Amino acid sequence: MAPTALSERLKQSVTKHALRSYLAEFISTFFYVFAVVGSSMASRKLMPEMAANPSGLVIVAVANAFALSSTVYIAANISGGHVNPAVTFAKAVGGHISVLTALFYWVSQMLASVMACLVLKVTTVGQVVPTYTIAQEMTGFGASILEALLTFALVYTVYAAGDPKRGAMGSIGPLAIGMIAGANVLATGPFSGGSMNPASAFGSAIVAGSFRNQAVYWVGPLAGAAVAGLVYDNVVFPAQTPPDSTLRGISDGIGL
Repeated sequence: MAPTALSERLKQSVTKHALRSYLAEFISTFFYVFAVVGSSMASRKLMPEMAANPSGLVIVAVANAFALSSTVYIAANISGGHVNPAVTFAKAVGGHISVLTALFYWVSQMLASVMACLVLKVTTVGQVVPTYTIAQEMTGFGASILEALLTFALVYTVYAAGDPKRGAMGSIGPLAIGMIAGANVLATGPFSGGSMNPASAFGSAIVAGSFRNQAVYWVGPLAGAAVAGLVYDNVVFPAQTPPDSTLRGISDGIGL
């Protein structure tokens, strides 16, 4: 039975619709990372002392909010608009998508992030690609907790925005997701960078060749996302019927 079930899951993960979902995730994640990392590079270009200038933080927060709202919106009806491995992880833990499908989502998101950062590096003629860093006075554990809390808020908003029990959200759902992301960056940018997205942190680290504190941007967001999904699904708004563990979640709801 196990080989048969695995074969069936594999077939479901490589259907035409599933491949469209992976492509949608690639495109959305590419443009999200391009805008977020690019905005940081642009602010550094205009303001070499950006670390001491609050306007640099505002630029990145606004770019994060705008880019996330747009990229979630364009992919929502195809892939669910995850644009974030943490969201995909929460959906897999909650049984909304299969583990195999989640892995394909992750591959699409990681490749997109690396490609976006490579394009930025090449087209800006060797400008330094910034990586997410934590403040000197913070520990890795503290930064992980902070990223977990930020991602909890983000993924909880994702679940609320895409909940069919709340009725059709239209463009308001993606806007709400973008707004909470921008607010989180404004609140914690100087401390942990306000990543909330392992793909964004991974892509910039690969291209920059610096993996310092990279675990912070995986452990924290994945833990916070999983808890947010479980709390929403099982405590705050429990589903009337058990979630389907097949590919139902590929285009189910709105994600980040």
